[in-house]
Amino acid sequence: MTARGDAAMTQLRRGVLEHAVLALLEHEERYGYDLVSELSEAGLVASEGTVYPLLSRLRKDDLVVTVWRESDSGPPRRYYRISSTGAAALAEFRTAWAQFSASVDSVLHTSSGKERS
Repeated sequence: MTARGDAAMTQLRRGVLEHAVLALLEHEERYGYDLVSELSEAGLVASEGTVYPLLSRLRKDDLVVTVWRESDSGPPRRYYRISSTGAAALAEFRTAWAQFSASVDSVLHTSSGKERS
């Protein structure tokens, strides 16, 4: 991918990352490293340095709630779960995303078949 393509992907990732985290927390609580691993596997983040500040902001914005739990393999872990405010934000994003992605797909597919002058 070109530098321009990489920059575009970076911007797209930034735009959806918050809601991707909320979606991962929708049905089960998770700890930070688990979220980082899943987001990395999905190609949405490259490092922990992106996720932990986001989790802190989500907590401050009351989109997630946290609880400390003992771990069998080390120190206690902070687990995150979606709050009711976060669930509402995720539902709104899903609606907006469906409309937005349909519009973008429509433009991309329409313009790809036309000749340029």
